[in-house]
Amino acid sequence: MDKRREAIKAVTDFLEIPGDLVLDLPKVIVIGRTEIYLENHRGIIEYGLNRLRVNLSRGFLEIEGDNLEIKALMPDEMSITGKIHSIKYFD
Repeated sequence: MDKRREAIKAVTDFLEIPGDLVLDLPKVIVIGRTEIYLENHRGIIEYGLNRLRVNLSRGFLEIEGDNLEIKALMPDEMSITGKIHSIKYFD
């Protein structure tokens, strides 16, 4: 599977196509310490005021902070606000 993924990445690089579109990679936009915009997620694993875990196509993303709140939730996009302490990727 990794060779296939590497081949697709090489083609997307050559054609200058964003990898998040073709490889189903998460796109995380962090605005200061108070807002995160996440694309290409696969659902919520855990949601609390201090920790949010979001399923990705490969692994999951863990966000830790204070007063975390999901402001917008769409099938593959979400917006999170609160005081953000850390963002971690897990495979």
